[in-house]
Amino acid sequence: MEFVIKISQFLLSLSLLIVLHELGHFLPAKAFKTRVEKFYLFFDVKFSLFKKKIGDTVYGIGWLPLGGYVKIAGMIDESMDTEQMAKEPQPWEFRSKPAWQRLIIMLGGVTVNFLLAILIYIGMSYFYGDKFLPNDHIKDGLLIESTVANKAGLLTGDKILAVDGEKIENFSQISEKVLFGTEISIERNGNTSTVTLPEDFLAQLIDSKEKRFIDLREPFIVIEVPDTSFNKNAGLRKGDIIIALNDFKTKYADEVIQGLQKFKGQDVEATVLRDNEEITIPLKISDDSKLGLVYASRSTPKTLEALGYYKYDTKKYGFFESFPVGLKKTKDRMLSYWDQLGAIFTPSTGAYKGVGGFKAIFDIFPNVWSWQAFWGITAFLSIMLGVLNLLPIPALDGGHVMFLLYEMISGRKPGDKFMEYAQMVGFFILIALVLFANGNDIYKAIFN
Repeated sequence: MEFVIKISQFLLSLSLLIVLHELGHFLPAKAFKTRVEKFYLFFDVKFSLFKKKIGDTVYGIGWLPLGGYVKIAGMIDESMDTEQMAKEPQPWEFRSKPAWQRLIIMLGGVTVNFLLAILIYIGMSYFYGDKFLPNDHIKDGLLIESTVANKAGLLTGDKILAVDGEKIENFSQISEKVLFGTEISIERNGNTSTVTLPEDFLAQLIDSKEKRFIDLREPFIVIEVPDTSFNKNAGLRKGDIIIALNDFKTKYADEVIQGLQKFKGQDVEATVLRDNEEITIPLKISDDSKLGLVYASRSTPKTLEALGYYKYDTKKYGFFESFPVGLKKTKDRMLSYWDQLGAIFTPSTGAYKGVGGFKAIFDIFPNVWSWQAFWGITAFLSIMLGVLNLLPIPALDGGHVMFLLYEMISGRKPGDKFMEYAQMVGFFILIALVLFANGNDIYKAIFN
């Protein structure tokens, strides 16, 4: 059932983005009286799942869910319809239109992507508001279990104050900023200092295959005491929180782990918080520093707040207040994604190792249906699609825009043969990128 929920969200989001992106090309084309021969969701290699001709346009759904397209008459695109291009230009063809009209048609898709993201973020700000953990509320520092981060100089208990001189306002910013940052300002034991990350820090993280990087420190909450446990008769219950082992204070789970190593092979007096009361329970610690029970490794913000570990802030926005908030979120996401692309195209960072394809996108969606999560992911994917399509690669919108701008500036239109060759080169580049991204997915699925 979880798979069905994830795949449903994935396909719905992908379909919505494809249709709206192609609609962004379709509408200005029709407005400028340019014939659109096909409007397809997914690719119709050899056959279509559905198609219907209305006017001059065939609307359809292909069977290969790798994207979608509109086929505009008189345009050298992925269809490589050289037969049509060999004929005399017709007034209703793309190539017969003024350069400024062709530019608007080509920019229509990415424009819709960015407008969609803005609208989604405005709507989410208005309906859901923002719930966040201010960085100032993290009093005892962060959980940093990554051996790569530890080697670089970041340790559990550190407070991350700024990255590359930019102050960290809330917890949700930290991981991304650190991943693509260099100079990390920290506070440790009341003293401030700077940690300089190596250039290939991200590559080291990817190679390490460690799942956790930077997280909140959480309490050690007992979930289950199995019947096979050597502490099954100790008196522990589900929901108990271990806050001390003998005189060693263990407010957080990572401190419990330290305590278990300190007292391994011994009997200890554990102080347990139960229903807001402290009680003492004798426990055995095995020679390999285990208690023989299951504890919570991830707690919800609601649980952490109820237990008094962190205080989250909630901000609600009025209808008009939500507009600048939505615009700012879109801008911040765009800048963040540009930074990520910059790292990916800088080989020395090793960020290219983390590039993912369709499986990586699929994995972003939660196992339960959440409209808030769905719209948030869709907004980000819309920005991602818009930014990627602006790359100056022939076969992408950005490639067409690049040649149109050259034509408008120089007054010379690239020849049809040149455009055909450029389109072929761009197509092979795209195929290589798709194979690389999805190959990364397969590699990580097999070897991680």
